[in-house]
Order: sequence, then C-alpha cells, then structure tokens
Amino acid sequence: MSTEVKPSLKLQTDLFIGGKFVPSASGKRFTTTNPATGEPIADVAEGGLPDLDQAVAAARQAFESGPWAAMKPRQRGRILMKAAELLLSRADAFGQVETMDNGKPIFEAAKIDMPAAAECLSYFGESADKLYGETHPARPDAMLLTLREPVGVIGAITPWNFPLLQAMWKIAPALALGNTVILKPASATPLTALLFAELLAEAGLPPGAFNVVPGPGAAIGKAMAEHPGVDKISFTGETETGKAILRAAAGTVKRVSMELGGKSPNVVFADADLEAAAKGTINAIFYGKGELCSAGSRLLVEESIHDALMEKVVERARKMAPGDPMNPKTRLGALVSEKQRDTVAGYVEAGKREGAKLLAGGNRASVGGKGAFFEATVFDGVTPQMRIAKEEIFGPVLATLTFKDETEAVAVGNSTIYGLAAAVWTRDVKKALRTARALKAGTVWVNTYNLYDPGLPFGGYKQSGFGRERGFDALREYTQVKSVWVDLT
Repeated sequence: MSTEVKPSLKLQTDLFIGGKFVPSASGKRFTTTNPATGEPIADVAEGGLPDLDQAVAAARQAFESGPWAAMKPRQRGRILMKAAELLLSRADAFGQVETMDNGKPIFEAAKIDMPAAAECLSYFGESADKLYGETHPARPDAMLLTLREPVGVIGAITPWNFPLLQAMWKIAPALALGNTVILKPASATPLTALLFAELLAEAGLPPGAFNVVPGPGAAIGKAMAEHPGVDKISFTGETETGKAILRAAAGTVKRVSMELGGKSPNVVFADADLEAAAKGTINAIFYGKGELCSAGSRLLVEESIHDALMEKVVERARKMAPGDPMNPKTRLGALVSEKQRDTVAGYVEAGKREGAKLLAGGNRASVGGKGAFFEATVFDGVTPQMRIAKEEIFGPVLATLTFKDETEAVAVGNSTIYGLAAAVWTRDVKKALRTARALKAGTVWVNTYNLYDPGLPFGGYKQSGFGRERGFDALREYTQVKSVWVDLT
C-alpha cells in the first residue's frame, strides 16, 4: 500500500522485512495523523509478534550467512555513503513527510534534521573500517590481541520527536560495523523510517540487514527486548519506559543502551553576553517545540542580571507565535498530538497552582482553527521543588530559577534525577570550565545550545540513561571484544 505525497514521494505503509514491504500477519493497521490539522495521513501496518519473529529471522540470516555477513567493511561503508547522498538529494521531500507526521516546522525537518541524518550516515560510512583491535605485548611466549566484532541483531526503539534523525544515530553505527537492525519507530511517526528502508535498499543494502516493524511499544518494544534472537537493544525515550525495557531485557541478559529523559539546566552568569544568552535560551527550549530530551527547560539566572535577561527572553518568546509547520518561516510548529498538548497544558496549570509566575504564553493555540498547538510559555519565580522544575514536560515551557553564586548554580543544576545536557553562559573561561566539570550531564555547552556533531558522543548521566550515541563511543556500543591468545612456544 502506498499513498501519494507531493512533490514526488510515495509513502510506504507496510512493514519492511527481509528486503520487502509486506502486510502484517494480522492485517491490522493504524492511522497516523497530521497534528497540525488533525487529518489522517495514512493507515500503517501494525506489526505483531509473528511479524517480529519474521524480522528477527531475516536479520539473523543476513547477519550470519547472508551477503551482509561476508561484506568487507569498506563495502558496507560505501552503501551507507550512497544512502547519505540519496537522503540529502531528497531532504525536502523527506522533510515534508516528517513535518506532516510530527508537526515540526518544515525549516527544521528539511534544512536541519535531514542534512544532519545524511551527515551521520556519511560519518559512520567513513568509519566502517576504522575501529581496531589491539595487541598486548605482555608475554614473550605468546601473542595477545583483541578483535572488535559486531554484536549481532540490534533492536532499535526510537521516539517521535526526531523520528529519522534519532533513528539514524542507531542505524548508521550498527550497520557500519556489520550488525543487522530491526527498527521499531514510534507509532505516532513511522513514515520516514519506512521511506528510509526503501532508500537503503536502493543504495544496495542486502535484504534482511535492515527491517522496520511499526507497532505499539507496549507489545513490539517489550517483545523485542525479551526476544532471544535479538542481541542488543538501543532505546531512546522516556525514563519509565526505559526501566520497563531493562526489566524485559533481563531475561536474556542482552546488551542494552538507552538515552532517556532530561531536565537540563541552562545556567546564565552575570558576566554573560545577555543578548546571546537570551537568544540561546529561546533556542534551548523552543527549538523542536520543546519536545527534546535535551531541551534547556530550566533557566538558571544569576540574581543580579535576572530582570535584564528576562526582559529579553520574554520579548523573544512573545514573538514566537505558533504557525503552519509547512510555512518555511514558521519556528514553532504543532505538538505531536492532542494528548501531548493536554500533558503540557496540565503542567502549566500545575505551575500556576504551585506559585510560579507566568510571564508569557501558557495557552493552547490553533492555526486556522485546527491543530495541537501551544504557545511559547515562560515561567518565573520557580523553585526546585515545583513539578515544572523537576519533571520532564516535553513541550514549549520554560521554568526560570535564580542563584546567588557559582556554588548554588551547580547545586540547583544538579538537583534533578536527570543528567542529559546543560549549558553555561559566561565570559570567564575558568568559570565556564569549572561549571562544565561540576555539572552532572553527558553534554555541556558553553555560550551556545543545541549544537551537535556526528563525531561527538551524546548520552546521559543518572536517570538520563547509559551508553553513548554518535562518535567512536557509538561504534564501541555495537561491537563486542574478543581476546585471542596465540601460543608461540
């Protein structure tokens, strides 16, 4: 089944298993909806346990005895780099589908997410033969060495906020090293994953090396974690779901890596460039509609510059009106669903009840009378005990707190169960480095926010998860080490 999408793309809506699009064994389908209009986009095949078994069998065969298993690393790399070229050439069309499915502005989807996904493919394609074992000159009577080998069949479970880009952080390093992949995309946003499966096949990926099984996370995600034929799970999503995945994976003692929630502190010191800090604060919380695990959702401001900074932040926030995601000028799109908008609205009401001061936004919105839109929202007078300071909202809601000095800034910044990201704004390089070292977060930006590179590892401390995506740390996540002892006597 396919659905026509302008300008020139047909949506694939069946499962992708063993190199082919196939209906689900049950025949069930679910509807994916455009959150900006409330209108259905397509009916997608709903995978079940028999479909997962079929995907595991296809991935296992490709890993153990198919052409993928026999392929040289540089051959694998060339396929990924070809896929990167194809994706970059179709960035506008893929971006349009991503925007329809997720509600994010077309500017973000087509001009940022898709090029970044292509760059990730290129990086790991170039890295396919660059991860080496070691020799250990410990004994004169033996040669001791280690080999880096692929883990096997990878179960990748991905979220709806960056549907293709975050999937790429898993797919690219896993395939580069010779693993095979079964992807379970979020049910809310499965469409670009299925299109990408078709693109990979066009680039030359053999059947079975990459499979896509959309379906409910409570069923397919759990079954994937429990499945004895899956060797590793790579999960991105919210923390409670991650804990459930860990429990499900325990029965087969499989490898697991996960990137979970965040409540990231964005720390602005009195000596910062306030114009740059205000602009960075807006980007930190409102890029992607605030539906980022790494969003700078807690603004920590030194008391002496609080009023001056907040004037700039509020002025910018009030200019960020929700708009049609398909308009290239829109910077605040629709939330992914009405359900998510209700969740965000609930947190705004909680903030009001607990005594936070609403400075901007705070209301549901619509564009043309439709859509799951929400205003860019700024709270002030927040304390660390409030829900909006402790819990991940996953929406365009900023909680502002103050601090007196560097010690208090670090203490408040670290007063969370999460540790995914943070930022520091200051002109004092020593203060910047001290604070970056003291903040318990996997990524700390200095005088910027939300910048990423495929070579720089990304992941969390504490309940933001473990393992790393991107960079050579990601390559290591998808290999296992074998020690070899060669007797020389």
